[in-house]
Amino acid sequence: MNPDNPFPAPSKGATPRKVPRFGDWTFLALVIAATLLVVGVMVTLVVVLLYGSRFTIQSLGFSFLYGTTWNPNNNVYGILPFLDGTLITSAIALFLAVPLGLGAAIFLTQHAPGWLRGPVGQLIELLAAIPSIVYGFWGLIFFVPIERNYTEPFLKTWLGWTGLFGGTPFGVDFLTAGIILSIMAVPTITALSRDAIAAVPRAQKEAAISLGATDWEVTRRAVLPYARSGIVGGIVLGLGRALGETMAVVLTIGNTDKIGTSLFDSGETVSGGIALGFFEPTGPLNISALLEAGLVLLAITLAINLGARTILHRFQSGAAAGAE
Repeated sequence: MNPDNPFPAPSKGATPRKVPRFGDWTFLALVIAATLLVVGVMVTLVVVLLYGSRFTIQSLGFSFLYGTTWNPNNNVYGILPFLDGTLITSAIALFLAVPLGLGAAIFLTQHAPGWLRGPVGQLIELLAAIPSIVYGFWGLIFFVPIERNYTEPFLKTWLGWTGLFGGTPFGVDFLTAGIILSIMAVPTITALSRDAIAAVPRAQKEAAISLGATDWEVTRRAVLPYARSGIVGGIVLGLGRALGETMAVVLTIGNTDKIGTSLFDSGETVSGGIALGFFEPTGPLNISALLEAGLVLLAITLAINLGARTILHRFQSGAAAGAE
């Protein structure tokens, strides 16, 4: 053996030694099983919801989607007020959480000193570990009086002409529930956006700076486009939490099955209606209506995810075409 070359090349006539592939096949089988298990759970969920909601699908048809009355005592079920509350509170949450979460992510990755990034990032992520029932009680005891006595009267005085802030401020309404949901969505948006922004190559930012770009121009032209997919993923996950949240909304929205005309109106969401619906008189049609409400909420969530992926794909396709 040549001491200068401890790994000599095999001779021409030598056959390479076969490496045992038992570990490779085992690993492949495990990942395939995990994938099939996840897909199976999703398929099972849809099948159970479809089968369980067959009574209302057969008896009510599409009227279940546009009906405005939910009265289990008379077997009348219309989910439109619940959809209205879900979309309004989620829109408020997204409107408030996206600037806060994205701004916090940009600050932590671009401008915060090293000694501050870790503690502040951990404090923001700690918000995600707080149970939703705690948010609900905090909102009911602390936030609702502030909204009722200060914030909402101020908004009514100065912005009541818009129609969004009309009526009597009670504190338990769409606005309060949406604000609570935005606080719950901020940690998710901040964490994923921060990771995506931190993954931007330093050379890309330095190239923009060398061309005379300001901090805002570097962030807008070099950082955010590169991190777009991670930011969109964080926003979608934050929206998903807002869509599916139950107890925090139940305690702060007022729980009335009517279509709101103002952000000061009480309302209900699909998830809250499902949770409270099990306390109503039970029966085949009532349980079927609750399961169909869950099916509708699942369809909304899937539609939002597919829409976000479609928009992101178009952005990426446009960026690739521009680069060419």
